[in-house]
Amino acid sequence: MQKKAIKVNPTDNVIVALVDLKANEIVVVDNAEFEIQKDTNAKHKFAAIDFVENDTITMYGITVGKAVCNIKKGEVITTENVKHQSSKVEKKTATTSWTAPNIDKWKDKTFMGYHREDGQVGTENIWLFFPLVFCENRNVEILKDVFEKELLFEKPSKHQLLLRSLIQNSDENEQETGEEDTRVFKNIDVKFVTHQGGCGGIRQDAEALGRLLAGYVNNPNVAGATVLSLGCQNLQVDIFKEALHKINPDSQKPIIVYEQQKSGTVDNMLNGIIKDSFEAIKKANEIERKPAPLSKLVLGLECGGSDGFSGISANPTLGYLSDIMAAIGGTTILSEFPELCGVEQELINRCVNEKDAERFLQLMKDFEDSVVAAGSGFDMNPSPGNIKDGLITDAMKSAGAAKKGGSSPIQDVLDYTEYIKKPGLNLLCTPGNDVECTTALVGTGSNIVLFTTGLGTPTGNPVAPVVKISSNTALQEKMPDIIDFNTGEIITGNKTIEETADELLEFIIKVASGEVKVKAKILNQNDFIPWKRGVSL
Repeated sequence: MQKKAIKVNPTDNVIVALVDLKANEIVVVDNAEFEIQKDTNAKHKFAAIDFVENDTITMYGITVGKAVCNIKKGEVITTENVKHQSSKVEKKTATTSWTAPNIDKWKDKTFMGYHREDGQVGTENIWLFFPLVFCENRNVEILKDVFEKELLFEKPSKHQLLLRSLIQNSDENEQETGEEDTRVFKNIDVKFVTHQGGCGGIRQDAEALGRLLAGYVNNPNVAGATVLSLGCQNLQVDIFKEALHKINPDSQKPIIVYEQQKSGTVDNMLNGIIKDSFEAIKKANEIERKPAPLSKLVLGLECGGSDGFSGISANPTLGYLSDIMAAIGGTTILSEFPELCGVEQELINRCVNEKDAERFLQLMKDFEDSVVAAGSGFDMNPSPGNIKDGLITDAMKSAGAAKKGGSSPIQDVLDYTEYIKKPGLNLLCTPGNDVECTTALVGTGSNIVLFTTGLGTPTGNPVAPVVKISSNTALQEKMPDIIDFNTGEIITGNKTIEETADELLEFIIKVASGEVKVKAKILNQNDFIPWKRGVSL
Protein backbone atom coordinates (compact mmCIF):
# COMPACT_ATOMS: atom_id res chain seq x y z
CA MET A 1 0.00 0.00 0.00
CA GLN A 2 1.30 3.48 -0.90
CA LYS A 3 2.18 5.79 1.94
CA LYS A 4 -0.08 8.82 2.26
CA ALA A 5 2.61 11.18 3.55
CA ILE A 6 6.33 11.32 4.28
CA LYS A 7 8.73 13.25 6.49
CA VAL A 8 11.77 13.76 4.24
CA ASN A 9 14.29 14.34 7.06
CA PRO A 10 13.86 13.23 10.71
CA THR A 11 14.44 16.83 11.87
CA ASP A 12 11.72 18.31 9.62
CA ASN A 13 8.69 19.98 11.17
CA VAL A 14 6.57 19.73 8.01
CA ILE A 15 5.31 16.63 6.21
CA VAL A 16 4.75 16.06 2.46
CA ALA A 17 1.37 14.75 1.29
CA LEU A 18 1.95 11.95 -1.23
CA VAL A 19 -1.77 11.74 -2.10
CA ASP A 20 -4.71 14.11 -1.79
CA LEU A 21 -5.78 14.29 1.86
CA LYS A 22 -9.22 15.25 3.19
CA ALA A 23 -10.04 17.47 6.16
CA ASN A 24 -10.32 15.50 9.45
CA GLU A 25 -8.51 12.50 7.89
CA ILE A 26 -6.02 10.78 10.23
CA VAL A 27 -2.60 10.16 8.68
CA VAL A 28 0.16 8.11 10.30
CA VAL A 29 3.77 9.13 9.64
CA ASP A 30 6.68 7.50 11.50
CA ASN A 31 4.25 5.98 14.03
CA ALA A 32 2.75 9.39 14.85
CA GLU A 33 -0.85 10.39 14.06
CA PHE A 34 -1.81 13.67 12.41
CA GLU A 35 -5.31 15.02 11.87
CA ILE A 36 -5.54 16.95 8.62
CA GLN A 37 -7.12 20.35 9.29
CA LYS A 38 -8.08 21.25 5.70
CA ASP A 39 -8.16 19.49 2.36
CA THR A 40 -4.50 19.15 1.31
CA ASN A 41 -3.46 18.34 -2.23
CA ALA A 42 -0.69 15.86 -3.00
CA LYS A 43 2.77 17.50 -3.16
CA HIS A 44 1.86 20.11 -0.54
CA LYS A 45 3.08 20.14 3.06
CA PHE A 46 1.26 20.19 6.39
CA ALA A 47 2.53 21.18 9.82
CA ALA A 48 3.99 18.41 11.99
CA ILE A 49 3.75 20.63 15.07
CA ASP A 50 1.86 23.72 16.24
CA PHE A 51 3.65 26.84 14.97
CA VAL A 52 3.43 30.34 16.37
CA GLU A 53 4.32 33.49 14.46
CA ASN A 54 8.03 33.72 13.51
CA ASP A 55 8.71 30.03 14.12
CA THR A 56 11.21 28.46 11.69
CA ILE A 57 9.91 26.03 9.08
CA THR A 58 12.32 23.13 8.46
CA MET A 59 12.40 20.70 5.53
CA TYR A 60 15.19 18.51 4.15
CA GLY A 61 16.84 19.25 7.51
CA ILE A 62 17.34 22.98 6.77
CA THR A 63 15.44 26.26 7.19
CA VAL A 64 13.00 26.80 4.31
CA GLY A 65 10.64 29.44 5.70
CA LYS A 66 9.14 31.33 8.60
CA ALA A 67 5.60 31.23 9.97
CA VAL A 68 3.84 34.59 9.56
CA CYS A 69 0.96 33.54 11.84
CA ASN A 70 -0.08 30.67 14.08
CA ILE A 71 -0.36 27.35 12.21
CA LYS A 72 -2.07 24.30 13.71
CA LYS A 73 -0.56 20.84 13.61
CA GLY A 74 -2.00 19.14 10.51
CA GLU A 75 -2.71 22.45 8.74
CA VAL A 76 -1.51 22.93 5.16
CA ILE A 77 1.50 25.22 4.61
CA THR A 78 0.71 28.04 2.13
CA THR A 79 2.03 31.37 0.87
CA GLU A 80 -0.48 33.01 3.25
CA ASN A 81 0.95 31.50 6.44
CA VAL A 82 4.64 31.04 5.52
CA LYS A 83 7.24 33.26 3.85
CA HIS A 84 10.76 32.63 2.55
CA GLN A 85 13.61 32.47 5.03
CA SER A 86 17.04 30.87 4.82
CA SER A 87 20.03 30.51 7.11
CA LYS A 88 22.87 33.04 7.05
CA VAL A 89 26.11 31.63 5.67
CA GLU A 90 29.48 33.35 6.02
CA LYS A 91 32.22 30.75 5.64
CA LYS A 92 33.10 27.08 5.42
CA THR A 93 32.50 25.48 8.82
CA ALA A 94 33.46 21.86 8.18
CA THR A 95 34.82 19.41 5.64
CA THR A 96 32.12 16.96 4.64
CA SER A 97 33.07 13.30 4.39
CA TRP A 98 31.78 11.21 1.51
CA THR A 99 31.26 7.51 0.97
CA ALA A 100 31.26 6.74 -2.74
CA PRO A 101 28.61 4.32 -4.07
CA ASN A 102 29.60 0.90 -5.35
CA ILE A 103 30.57 1.23 -9.03
CA ASP A 104 31.44 -2.39 -9.86
CA LYS A 105 28.50 -2.45 -12.29
CA TRP A 106 29.64 0.68 -14.13
CA LYS A 107 33.45 0.96 -14.06
CA ASP A 108 33.98 -1.04 -17.25
CA LYS A 109 30.85 0.14 -19.12
CA THR A 110 31.22 2.13 -22.32
CA PHE A 111 29.11 4.18 -24.70
CA MET A 112 29.52 4.72 -28.44
CA GLY A 113 30.68 8.28 -28.93
CA TYR A 114 32.45 10.65 -31.31
CA HIS A 115 36.11 11.03 -30.27
CA ARG A 116 37.62 14.50 -30.75
CA GLU A 117 41.31 15.33 -31.14
CA ASP A 118 41.43 17.08 -27.75
CA GLY A 119 40.29 13.95 -25.89
CA GLN A 120 36.66 14.95 -25.43
CA VAL A 121 33.96 12.54 -26.62
CA GLY A 122 30.65 13.65 -28.11
CA THR A 123 27.28 11.99 -27.87
CA GLU A 124 26.27 13.74 -31.11
CA ASN A 125 28.09 14.81 -34.30
CA ILE A 126 26.82 18.25 -35.28
CA TRP A 127 27.82 20.96 -37.72
CA LEU A 128 26.68 24.22 -36.13
CA PHE A 129 25.67 27.47 -37.90
CA PHE A 130 25.38 30.67 -35.85
CA PRO A 131 25.72 34.47 -36.12
CA LEU A 132 27.91 36.71 -33.99
CA VAL A 133 25.23 39.39 -34.15
CA PHE A 134 21.45 39.47 -34.57
CA CYS A 135 21.83 41.33 -37.89
CA GLU A 136 22.80 37.97 -39.44
CA ASN A 137 19.78 36.05 -38.13
CA ARG A 138 17.95 36.27 -41.45
CA ASN A 139 20.92 34.85 -43.35
CA VAL A 140 21.17 32.00 -40.85
CA GLU A 141 17.46 31.30 -41.36
CA ILE A 142 17.97 31.21 -45.14
CA LEU A 143 20.82 28.73 -44.70
CA LYS A 144 18.67 26.68 -42.35
CA ASP A 145 15.94 26.42 -44.96
CA VAL A 146 18.41 25.44 -47.69
CA PHE A 147 20.40 22.87 -45.73
CA GLU A 148 17.44 21.25 -44.00
CA LYS A 149 15.53 20.83 -47.24
CA GLU A 150 18.45 19.52 -49.26
CA LEU A 151 20.46 17.59 -46.64
CA LEU A 152 17.64 16.29 -44.49
CA PHE A 153 14.88 15.93 -47.11
CA GLU A 154 12.37 16.81 -44.41
CA LYS A 155 8.91 15.47 -45.07
CA PRO A 156 5.77 17.43 -44.18
CA SER A 157 4.86 17.20 -40.49
CA LYS A 158 1.55 15.74 -39.40
CA HIS A 159 0.36 19.29 -38.71
CA GLN A 160 1.24 20.35 -42.26
CA LEU A 161 -0.61 17.31 -43.56
CA LEU A 162 -3.62 18.23 -41.44
CA LEU A 163 -3.76 21.74 -42.90
CA ARG A 164 -3.18 20.36 -46.39
CA SER A 165 -6.09 17.96 -45.96
CA LEU A 166 -8.34 20.82 -44.81
CA ILE A 167 -7.35 22.88 -47.85
CA GLN A 168 -7.87 19.96 -50.23
CA ASN A 169 -10.89 18.59 -48.37
CA SER A 170 -9.22 15.18 -48.12
CA ASP A 171 -8.31 12.72 -45.37
CA GLU A 172 -4.97 13.63 -43.77
CA ASN A 173 -4.44 10.01 -42.80
CA GLU A 174 -4.01 9.15 -46.47
CA GLN A 175 -0.56 10.77 -46.40
CA GLU A 176 2.04 9.50 -43.95
CA THR A 177 5.20 11.37 -42.93
CA GLY A 178 7.27 8.18 -42.56
CA GLU A 179 9.97 7.40 -40.01
CA GLU A 180 12.93 6.38 -42.21
CA ASP A 181 16.21 8.29 -42.09
CA THR A 182 16.15 10.60 -45.12
CA ARG A 183 19.41 12.46 -44.47
CA VAL A 184 22.00 12.70 -47.22
CA PHE A 185 24.74 12.25 -44.61
CA LYS A 186 23.84 9.61 -42.02
CA ASN A 187 26.60 10.41 -39.56
CA ILE A 188 26.15 14.13 -38.97
CA ASP A 189 23.36 16.60 -38.23
CA VAL A 190 23.23 20.30 -39.08
CA LYS A 191 21.88 22.72 -36.46
CA PHE A 192 21.23 26.46 -36.52
CA VAL A 193 21.31 29.01 -33.70
CA THR A 194 20.02 32.58 -33.72
CA HIS A 195 19.95 35.14 -30.92
CA GLN A 196 19.29 38.81 -30.17
CA GLY A 197 22.78 39.79 -29.01
CA GLY A 198 26.20 40.73 -30.30
CA CYS A 199 25.68 44.49 -30.52
CA GLY A 200 23.88 47.24 -28.67
CA GLY A 201 23.48 46.80 -24.94
CA ILE A 202 26.73 46.71 -22.99
CA ARG A 203 30.06 45.39 -24.25
CA GLN A 204 30.20 42.86 -21.40
CA ASP A 205 27.07 41.14 -22.76
CA ALA A 206 28.66 40.86 -26.21
CA GLU A 207 31.87 39.47 -24.72
CA ALA A 208 29.92 36.94 -22.63
CA LEU A 209 28.04 35.88 -25.76
CA GLY A 210 31.39 35.38 -27.51
CA ARG A 211 32.57 33.11 -24.69
CA LEU A 212 29.28 31.19 -24.76
CA LEU A 213 29.48 30.61 -28.53
CA ALA A 214 33.12 29.58 -28.18
CA GLY A 215 32.00 27.01 -25.61
CA TYR A 216 29.47 25.67 -28.09
CA VAL A 217 32.14 25.24 -30.75
CA ASN A 218 34.39 23.49 -28.22
CA ASN A 219 31.57 21.23 -26.99
CA PRO A 220 32.46 17.60 -27.87
CA ASN A 221 29.13 17.18 -29.67
CA VAL A 222 30.18 19.76 -32.29
CA ALA A 223 32.34 18.67 -35.25
CA GLY A 224 32.76 22.20 -36.62
CA ALA A 225 30.94 25.46 -37.24
CA THR A 226 29.98 28.10 -39.77
CA VAL A 227 30.06 31.59 -38.24
CA LEU A 228 28.35 34.65 -39.74
CA SER A 229 29.51 38.17 -38.91
CA LEU A 230 28.27 41.54 -40.12
CA GLY A 231 31.56 43.29 -39.43
CA CYS A 232 30.86 46.39 -37.38
CA GLN A 233 29.24 44.78 -34.32
CA ASN A 234 30.51 44.74 -30.72
CA LEU A 235 31.17 41.00 -30.84
CA GLN A 236 34.04 41.07 -33.31
CA VAL A 237 35.38 37.89 -34.93
CA ASP A 238 38.67 38.34 -33.06
CA ILE A 239 36.85 38.44 -29.70
CA PHE A 240 35.12 35.15 -30.51
CA LYS A 241 38.38 33.53 -31.70
CA GLU A 242 40.26 34.72 -28.61
CA ALA A 243 37.54 33.23 -26.39
CA LEU A 244 37.84 29.90 -28.19
CA HIS A 245 41.64 29.99 -27.92
CA LYS A 246 41.40 30.60 -24.17
CA ILE A 247 39.16 27.56 -23.74
CA ASN A 248 41.22 25.32 -26.00
CA PRO A 249 44.50 26.74 -27.35
CA ASP A 250 45.09 23.61 -29.44
CA SER A 251 41.63 23.32 -30.98
CA GLN A 252 41.76 21.77 -34.45
CA LYS A 253 38.05 21.99 -35.23
CA PRO A 254 37.22 23.47 -38.63
CA ILE A 255 35.55 26.88 -38.41
CA ILE A 256 34.24 28.75 -41.45
CA VAL A 257 33.85 32.50 -40.91
CA TYR A 258 32.10 34.87 -43.32
CA GLU A 259 31.81 38.63 -42.78
CA GLN A 260 29.07 40.29 -44.79
CA GLN A 261 30.67 43.73 -45.01
CA LYS A 262 33.68 42.09 -46.70
CA SER A 263 31.65 39.77 -48.92
CA GLY A 264 29.71 42.18 -51.09
CA THR A 265 26.20 41.04 -51.94
CA VAL A 266 24.18 38.64 -49.82
CA ASP A 267 24.12 36.19 -52.74
CA ASN A 268 27.92 36.19 -52.98
CA MET A 269 28.25 35.51 -49.26
CA LEU A 270 25.57 32.78 -49.12
CA ASN A 271 26.96 31.02 -52.21
CA GLY A 272 30.40 30.90 -50.60
CA ILE A 273 29.02 29.70 -47.27
CA ILE A 274 27.00 26.92 -48.88
CA LYS A 275 29.94 25.62 -50.93
CA ASP A 276 32.47 25.75 -48.08
CA SER A 277 30.08 24.38 -45.46
CA PHE A 278 28.98 21.50 -47.67
CA GLU A 279 32.57 20.32 -48.13
CA ALA A 280 33.26 20.60 -44.40
CA ILE A 281 30.05 18.75 -43.49
CA LYS A 282 30.88 15.99 -45.95
CA LYS A 283 34.27 15.52 -44.29
CA ALA A 284 32.81 15.61 -40.76
CA ASN A 285 30.41 12.86 -41.81
CA GLU A 286 33.40 10.52 -41.99
CA ILE A 287 33.72 10.56 -38.18
CA GLU A 288 32.18 7.42 -36.69
CA ARG A 289 31.10 6.35 -33.22
CA LYS A 290 33.63 4.34 -31.20
CA PRO A 291 33.57 2.94 -27.65
CA ALA A 292 34.36 5.39 -24.85
CA PRO A 293 34.38 5.00 -21.05
CA LEU A 294 31.52 6.53 -19.05
CA SER A 295 34.05 8.93 -17.54
CA LYS A 296 33.86 10.86 -20.83
CA LEU A 297 30.24 11.83 -20.11
CA VAL A 298 29.65 15.40 -18.93
CA LEU A 299 26.12 15.59 -17.52
CA GLY A 300 24.39 18.93 -16.97
CA LEU A 301 21.90 18.76 -14.08
CA GLU A 302 18.81 20.95 -14.25
CA CYS A 303 15.19 21.13 -13.16
CA GLY A 304 12.30 23.10 -14.63
CA GLY A 305 8.57 23.17 -14.06
CA SER A 306 9.32 21.63 -10.66
CA ASP A 307 6.68 20.34 -8.26
CA GLY A 308 6.45 19.18 -4.66
CA PHE A 309 7.69 15.71 -5.63
CA SER A 310 10.79 16.87 -7.56
CA GLY A 311 12.97 16.97 -4.43
CA ILE A 312 11.79 13.52 -3.33
CA SER A 313 11.96 11.47 -6.53
CA ALA A 314 13.55 12.94 -9.68
CA ASN A 315 16.19 15.20 -8.13
CA PRO A 316 17.56 12.64 -5.61
CA THR A 317 17.74 10.16 -8.50
CA LEU A 318 20.02 12.57 -10.34
CA GLY A 319 21.94 13.08 -7.11
CA TYR A 320 22.68 9.39 -6.73
CA LEU A 321 23.59 9.18 -10.42
CA SER A 322 25.89 12.20 -9.96
CA ASP A 323 27.66 10.36 -7.14
CA ILE A 324 28.14 7.33 -9.42
CA MET A 325 29.64 9.60 -12.08
CA ALA A 326 32.00 11.18 -9.55
CA ALA A 327 33.14 7.74 -8.40
CA ILE A 328 33.97 6.57 -11.96
CA GLY A 329 35.75 9.79 -12.93
CA GLY A 330 32.93 11.36 -14.92
CA THR A 331 31.66 14.93 -14.68
CA THR A 332 28.40 16.51 -13.53
CA ILE A 333 27.43 20.18 -13.38
CA LEU A 334 24.92 21.62 -10.88
CA SER A 335 23.64 25.06 -11.90
CA GLU A 336 20.72 27.45 -11.18
CA PHE A 337 22.22 29.55 -8.38
CA PRO A 338 18.91 31.20 -7.32
CA GLU A 339 17.76 27.65 -6.58
CA LEU A 340 20.69 26.99 -4.25
CA CYS A 341 19.61 29.74 -1.85
CA GLY A 342 19.39 28.24 1.64
CA VAL A 343 21.70 25.28 0.98
CA GLU A 344 24.91 27.30 0.71
CA GLN A 345 26.38 25.94 3.94
CA GLU A 346 26.15 22.32 2.86
CA LEU A 347 27.61 23.16 -0.56
CA ILE A 348 30.60 25.18 0.65
CA ASN A 349 31.38 22.51 3.23
CA ARG A 350 31.60 20.06 0.31
CA CYS A 351 34.03 22.26 -1.65
CA VAL A 352 37.44 20.61 -1.92
CA ASN A 353 39.16 23.98 -2.23
CA GLU A 354 38.66 26.83 0.26
CA LYS A 355 38.89 29.38 -2.56
CA ASP A 356 36.04 27.65 -4.38
CA ALA A 357 33.88 27.94 -1.26
CA GLU A 358 34.62 31.66 -1.09
CA ARG A 359 34.01 32.09 -4.81
CA PHE A 360 30.63 30.34 -4.61
CA LEU A 361 29.47 32.64 -1.80
CA GLN A 362 30.69 35.71 -3.70
CA LEU A 363 28.94 34.65 -6.92
CA MET A 364 25.73 34.05 -4.96
CA LYS A 365 26.00 37.45 -3.26
CA ASP A 366 26.76 39.30 -6.50
CA PHE A 367 23.87 37.55 -8.26
CA GLU A 368 21.38 38.33 -5.50
CA ASP A 369 22.60 41.94 -5.21
CA SER A 370 22.01 42.46 -8.94
CA VAL A 371 18.52 40.99 -8.64
CA VAL A 372 17.70 43.20 -5.63
CA ALA A 373 19.00 46.23 -7.53
CA ALA A 374 16.48 45.39 -10.26
CA GLY A 375 13.68 45.48 -7.68
CA SER A 376 13.32 41.73 -7.15
CA GLY A 377 14.97 39.03 -5.01
CA PHE A 378 15.67 35.31 -4.81
CA ASP A 379 12.48 34.95 -2.74
CA MET A 380 10.52 35.71 -5.94
CA ASN A 381 12.05 32.76 -7.81
CA PRO A 382 9.23 30.18 -7.38
CA SER A 383 6.88 30.45 -10.35
CA PRO A 384 3.06 30.30 -10.10
CA GLY A 385 3.28 26.69 -11.26
CA ASN A 386 5.84 25.86 -8.57
CA ILE A 387 3.66 27.39 -5.86
CA LYS A 388 0.49 25.68 -7.09
CA ASP A 389 2.24 22.32 -6.85
CA GLY A 390 3.74 22.73 -3.40
CA LEU A 391 6.97 24.78 -3.69
CA ILE A 392 5.93 27.89 -1.81
CA THR A 393 9.31 29.43 -0.86
CA ASP A 394 12.62 29.78 -2.69
CA ALA A 395 14.46 27.98 0.11
CA MET A 396 12.02 25.05 -0.09
CA LYS A 397 12.47 24.90 -3.85
CA SER A 398 16.25 25.20 -3.46
CA ALA A 399 16.51 22.43 -0.88
CA GLY A 400 14.83 20.04 -3.31
CA ALA A 401 16.71 21.36 -6.36
CA ALA A 402 20.11 20.89 -4.69
CA LYS A 403 19.40 17.16 -4.35
CA LYS A 404 20.44 16.86 -8.02
CA GLY A 405 24.05 17.33 -6.86
CA GLY A 406 24.10 14.26 -4.62
CA SER A 407 26.67 14.23 -1.82
CA SER A 408 30.07 13.99 -3.55
CA PRO A 409 32.81 16.62 -3.06
CA ILE A 410 32.56 19.77 -5.18
CA GLN A 411 35.66 19.90 -7.36
CA ASP A 412 35.24 23.33 -8.97
CA VAL A 413 33.07 26.47 -9.01
CA LEU A 414 32.55 28.07 -12.42
CA ASP A 415 31.14 31.42 -13.42
CA TYR A 416 28.80 31.73 -16.41
CA THR A 417 30.53 30.80 -19.74
CA GLU A 418 33.58 29.22 -18.05
CA TYR A 419 34.38 25.83 -19.57
CA ILE A 420 34.60 22.64 -17.55
CA LYS A 421 38.12 21.77 -16.35
CA LYS A 422 37.81 19.13 -13.63
CA PRO A 423 35.98 15.79 -13.38
CA GLY A 424 33.55 15.23 -10.54
CA LEU A 425 30.79 17.59 -9.36
CA ASN A 426 31.04 21.22 -10.48
CA LEU A 427 28.90 24.26 -9.62
CA LEU A 428 28.04 26.65 -12.49
CA CYS A 429 26.56 30.11 -11.98
CA THR A 430 23.40 30.39 -14.09
CA PRO A 431 19.86 31.67 -13.61
CA GLY A 432 17.07 29.21 -12.88
CA ASN A 433 15.30 30.02 -16.16
CA ASP A 434 15.01 26.72 -18.04
CA VAL A 435 16.37 27.70 -21.45
CA GLU A 436 19.02 30.15 -20.24
CA CYS A 437 20.32 27.47 -17.86
CA THR A 438 20.30 24.68 -20.45
CA THR A 439 22.02 27.01 -22.93
CA ALA A 440 24.74 27.73 -20.35
CA LEU A 441 25.25 24.08 -19.36
CA VAL A 442 25.96 23.11 -22.97
CA GLY A 443 28.30 26.08 -23.43
CA THR A 444 30.26 24.82 -20.43
CA GLY A 445 30.78 21.42 -22.04
CA SER A 446 27.79 19.22 -21.16
CA ASN A 447 27.36 16.51 -23.79
CA ILE A 448 24.01 15.48 -22.24
CA VAL A 449 21.61 17.49 -20.06
CA LEU A 450 19.43 15.72 -17.48
CA PHE A 451 16.31 17.81 -16.92
CA THR A 452 13.85 16.92 -14.16
CA THR A 453 10.29 18.27 -14.22
CA GLY A 454 7.10 17.82 -12.26
CA LEU A 455 4.82 19.96 -14.40
CA GLY A 456 6.26 19.30 -17.87
CA THR A 457 8.32 21.46 -20.23
CA PRO A 458 9.40 20.89 -23.87
CA THR A 459 12.86 22.51 -23.49
CA GLY A 460 15.57 21.17 -25.78
CA ASN A 461 18.96 22.24 -27.14
CA PRO A 462 20.50 22.30 -30.63
CA VAL A 463 23.76 20.65 -29.56
CA ALA A 464 23.15 18.31 -26.60
CA PRO A 465 20.36 15.78 -25.95
CA VAL A 466 18.07 16.99 -23.13
CA VAL A 467 16.69 13.99 -21.24
CA LYS A 468 13.34 14.92 -19.68
CA ILE A 469 12.74 13.13 -16.35
CA SER A 470 9.34 13.28 -14.66
CA SER A 471 8.95 13.40 -10.88
CA ASN A 472 5.55 11.71 -10.98
CA THR A 473 3.82 9.07 -13.07
CA ALA A 474 0.76 11.21 -13.78
CA LEU A 475 2.93 13.64 -15.77
CA GLN A 476 4.52 10.83 -17.76
CA GLU A 477 1.07 9.49 -18.64
CA LYS A 478 -0.29 12.95 -19.51
CA MET A 479 2.68 14.19 -21.59
CA PRO A 480 4.43 11.10 -23.02
CA ASP A 481 5.53 13.14 -26.05
CA ILE A 482 8.01 15.17 -23.96
CA ILE A 483 8.94 12.83 -21.08
CA ASP A 484 11.82 10.40 -21.61
CA PHE A 485 12.09 8.77 -18.18
CA ASN A 486 9.79 8.47 -15.16
CA THR A 487 10.81 8.44 -11.48
CA GLY A 488 7.23 8.41 -10.17
CA GLU A 489 7.49 4.86 -8.84
CA ILE A 490 9.68 6.22 -6.06
CA ILE A 491 6.63 8.15 -4.82
CA THR A 492 4.41 5.04 -4.88
CA GLY A 493 7.08 3.01 -3.11
CA ASN A 494 7.52 0.52 -5.96
CA LYS A 495 11.19 1.46 -6.56
CA THR A 496 14.07 2.94 -4.61
CA ILE A 497 16.14 5.96 -5.61
CA GLU A 498 19.15 3.68 -6.16
CA GLU A 499 17.23 1.30 -8.44
CA THR A 500 15.82 4.20 -10.44
CA ALA A 501 19.25 5.84 -10.82
CA ASP A 502 20.66 2.58 -12.20
CA GLU A 503 17.84 2.39 -14.75
CA LEU A 504 18.37 6.03 -15.69
CA LEU A 505 22.10 5.52 -16.28
CA GLU A 506 21.34 2.56 -18.56
CA PHE A 507 18.99 4.85 -20.48
CA ILE A 508 21.62 7.60 -20.67
CA ILE A 509 24.13 5.16 -22.18
CA LYS A 510 21.63 4.40 -24.94
CA VAL A 511 21.09 8.11 -25.58
CA ALA A 512 24.84 8.78 -25.56
CA SER A 513 25.36 5.95 -28.05
CA GLY A 514 22.71 7.22 -30.46
CA GLU A 515 20.45 4.22 -29.87
CA VAL A 516 17.62 6.34 -28.42
CA LYS A 517 16.44 9.78 -29.54
CA VAL A 518 15.24 12.01 -26.73
CA LYS A 519 11.77 13.49 -27.12
CA ALA A 520 13.06 17.06 -27.42
CA LYS A 521 15.12 16.00 -30.44
CA ILE A 522 12.15 14.21 -32.00
CA LEU A 523 10.13 17.41 -31.54
CA ASN A 524 13.03 19.42 -33.06
CA GLN A 525 13.14 21.56 -29.91
CA ASN A 526 16.32 23.64 -30.33
CA ASP A 527 16.17 26.35 -27.67
CA PHE A 528 19.04 28.83 -27.26
CA ILE A 529 18.84 31.92 -25.03
CA PRO A 530 22.01 33.61 -23.74
CA TRP A 531 21.81 35.08 -20.22
CA LYS A 532 22.10 38.81 -19.67
CA ARG A 533 23.52 39.13 -16.17
CA GLY A 534 21.16 40.41 -13.50
CA VAL A 535 18.01 40.23 -15.60
CA SER A 536 16.84 36.65 -14.99
CA LEU A 537 16.15 34.50 -11.96
